[in-house]
Amino acid sequence: MNPRRNRRPAWQRFRLIRLASLLHRWVYQLSRGKAAGKFGKCNFLLLTTTGRRTGQSRTVPLLYLVDHGAYALVASYGGNPLAPAWLLNIRADPQVTLQIGSQRVTGVARIASTAERARLWDSFVSVFPGYDHYQAISGRRIPLVLVQPEEERR
Repeated sequence: MNPRRNRRPAWQRFRLIRLASLLHRWVYQLSRGKAAGKFGKCNFLLLTTTGRRTGQSRTVPLLYLVDHGAYALVASYGGNPLAPAWLLNIRADPQVTLQIGSQRVTGVARIASTAERARLWDSFVSVFPGYDHYQAISGRRIPLVLVQPEEERR
């Protein structure tokens, strides 16, 4: 492990992640995904959930892969030992909206099974190798989430 990688205290790293996420979301929405929809091999979408406590819409940018018609997401939160709020929101209300570029899709989210996670994890790591590091430092098994678009569920 690179000793310089984690020089910042955890609270600073996660504050930076939150700030980067807000900026990414803003640019993505403004450009309809043209300016922040892809970085290198990573494709991004915007996930909108309903806040479990507030009932308000909450939107976050996330890297995704497509798996058999479903959108696969990683609930890594940058290696934070706590689960991201969007994952807790999905557990309370699985109805979500995705924005991929300028297209909006509604769907139902669920936590991937152990077998699905095992099958998809290496694909995520090949796109973004940092996920292995996040898994190592988080102290939790990072879940994957699958969002099945509404039109695909019929």
